Amino acid sequence: MTLSIKIDPLGFREYDARWIYNKDINNEGIKNLGKGLGTQIIKHTKKENPKVIVGHDYRSYSVEIKTALKNGLISTGCFVEDIGLSLSPMVYFAQFKLDADAVAMVTASHNENGWTGVKMGIQKGLTHAPDEMEELKQITLDQNFLKGKGKEKNIKNFDKIYKGDLIQKNKIKKKIKAVVGCGNGTAGIFAPDILRGIGCDVVELDCELNWNFPKYNPNPEDLEMLHEIAKVVKKNNADIGFGFDGDGDRVGVIDNNGNEIFSDKIGLIIARNLSKNHQNSKFVVDVKSTGLFKNDEILKKNKCETIYWKTGHSHIKRKVNHEKALAGFEKSGHFFFNPPLGHGYDDGINSAIQVCHLLDNQNKKMSEIIKELPKTFQSPTMAPYCKDKEKYKVVDSLVKQIEKIKNDRIKIDNQEIKEILTVNGIRFSFEDGSWGLIRASSNKPSLVIVTESPTSNNRKIEIFKFIDKLLQSTNQIGEYDQKI
Repeated sequence: MTLSIKIDPLGFREYDARWIYNKDINNEGIKNLGKGLGTQIIKHTKKENPKVIVGHDYRSYSVEIKTALKNGLISTGCFVEDIGLSLSPMVYFAQFKLDADAVAMVTASHNENGWTGVKMGIQKGLTHAPDEMEELKQITLDQNFLKGKGKEKNIKNFDKIYKGDLIQKNKIKKKIKAVVGCGNGTAGIFAPDILRGIGCDVVELDCELNWNFPKYNPNPEDLEMLHEIAKVVKKNNADIGFGFDGDGDRVGVIDNNGNEIFSDKIGLIIARNLSKNHQNSKFVVDVKSTGLFKNDEILKKNKCETIYWKTGHSHIKRKVNHEKALAGFEKSGHFFFNPPLGHGYDDGINSAIQVCHLLDNQNKKMSEIIKELPKTFQSPTMAPYCKDKEKYKVVDSLVKQIEKIKNDRIKIDNQEIKEILTVNGIRFSFEDGSWGLIRASSNKPSLVIVTESPTSNNRKIEIFKFIDKLLQSTNQIGEYDQKI
């Protein structure tokens, strides 16, 4: 009897793959994904038996998904090296350390329980870009698979090597008291150990592994998670609070007063700190990030350039690689450090370590360091529901409307739109430096909305009202996950 194969084409997203397990994809579908990925890796590496690192996150069904994926990979001729329960950055690190040809990490990151997915990469330090995802989708759906004889090897205790690598390079002198919040995701068995190892006094919050995520999803962009960490920072008089997402490639930061600092501002502080010893460097930031990078006095003084690019860990990673930038920062909390600071991939724990170095090097509290930045009023990242089939069309129509508003010099809250950036959705900026962003989410059926103003909180809200009015007029928008 032939087992039925279920695999929803919409699960192939811009730079990774995500499905609700059993509803959108079944075990046989995952196996075919493995066959598709194995075929693609062999095609790109021109090797009969490429070495592929595989790991999985702590969800109740991740091991069975990983097993099906491995079976698919092995059937094409891949030599699989399984490093077990992992963070995404641990899998990326293993590709360098074990000199492998590709990676496949079974994770749905911070998505709700029920979701699964795979983060994949062939070139070291990079993950699939849209063209590679499209190629993988076609190979998988057309079932155009190679056949070969692969094999499997389990790598024991690789977590100790990954932890040791970060600890040895990053010892700090000060005893920084850090609250480490993991939302019961996989980072709970990594982040506290590593931060203790470099010399932090760690206060653990929700670090026990629980795939049901009983309190909140491990997502450092969600205010619920950040507020929990803030409470514990204040209660323990801590110097800093860190929140890690489900697969450990992102971090959120809370200062010593319990105030959440959006990750783009953390990026700017780190960029300022790095620019002193790395003059003439490039930094890459995503279109959701603060406008402060553009005219920052310290970055200008140190002759550093900032490039605004497409949101998404794969896009920023590739741009950092292509531009030979020193670092890249995404507002969602993905940070990327090229040599000598890292291998170019996103590692939330390494990002937290860079913040610890910042505190270690300066005789100031985090709240004092953040006050040195010009004040801006930022919205959180807001995601109104919009069907996967509709979201890109909706954004295209809104781009045209906003371009017309600019060309017709129509004022929004008494100001004209002066600049438009369309590398990813539309980011429109005003005379006073305020801006708004509308783009389609790469991994969920939703849009992404962000606004910021350097002049007032009210101005930030007025720009959001303008965006929301445009959205509602489309009749394609559902509820927001959070809104101002």
